[in-house]
Amino acid sequence: MRLSEEVTINEVGLRDGLQLESTVLSASQKAVIYTHLKKANVQEIEFGSFVHPKLVPQMANTGEFFEKIKGDTDVILTALIPNLRGLERANEYGVNAANFVFSASNTHNLQNVRQTTEQSLESLKIIVQYASAHQIDLHISIATSFGCPFEGTVPQENIMKITEQLLNYNIKRITYADTTGMANPMQVNRLMKEIKQEWKNFEFGCHFHNTRGMGLVNILAAMEANIAIFDSSLGGIGGCPFAPGATGNVCSEDVVHMLEEMGVRTGVDLDELLQASLQLKEFLGHELPGQVMKAGKSTRRYPVPN
Repeated sequence: MRLSEEVTINEVGLRDGLQLESTVLSASQKAVIYTHLKKANVQEIEFGSFVHPKLVPQMANTGEFFEKIKGDTDVILTALIPNLRGLERANEYGVNAANFVFSASNTHNLQNVRQTTEQSLESLKIIVQYASAHQIDLHISIATSFGCPFEGTVPQENIMKITEQLLNYNIKRITYADTTGMANPMQVNRLMKEIKQEWKNFEFGCHFHNTRGMGLVNILAAMEANIAIFDSSLGGIGGCPFAPGATGNVCSEDVVHMLEEMGVRTGVDLDELLQASLQLKEFLGHELPGQVMKAGKSTRRYPVPN
């Protein structure tokens, strides 16, 4: 198995993770979680989203939260934006990295942002111009890259065509998202190999859900295709509020534990990350899906029973 020696973890728990929770964390509570993530040496954090508060009330205090953490220059802080207005609001707060999300599936994109995929690509032109004019690094996430809960299979050639269109724009990264956990390892490996062969020098990442128990193995399949940037969510919480059955982001602690045990560097302190997850569990008031938090690290040893 040929894998990257080093992987970048982009922590999305404070955005993707919290957006399905019935408990809405305050900006101060989010700042506590953020402090734990900083102690764990997480270098990239998607901290929130500038969306309409009626649609995603868990993100209504994103601006207030950013005001508490914006002084940090050693962490890449990214905000999700659904449209130009979201980017304008992010810029008003001084955000310098934004993630624009749209779906490869027309049906899911209409459910999510009320536009077809082509309409989103058209609106992206203005978003790119605005981001460039205001020195904002723009990331793109393509939802339903590996399947749509409404349409089913999303042809690989569609993803390739969309990628080719996106690379005409001034963007920093493209992330392929398995929005409802439909991906399988062979599919992931095949698509990411073709993308990396076609565009060797661009920065690509993957975002997997563990909805059907394949999140970790899909990460390995992407790594075999030379992908080394992965989104993950603290505690394994989250999902898309506009797609049925989208629960279960791949868990940050489980990803870090797996990779470090395999000798792949993440730069993340697992013990501190577990503390962050325990704090999140306390704030939310329920068990989290992550496995390592429940079972402990594989290096844990137990006394022999009498």
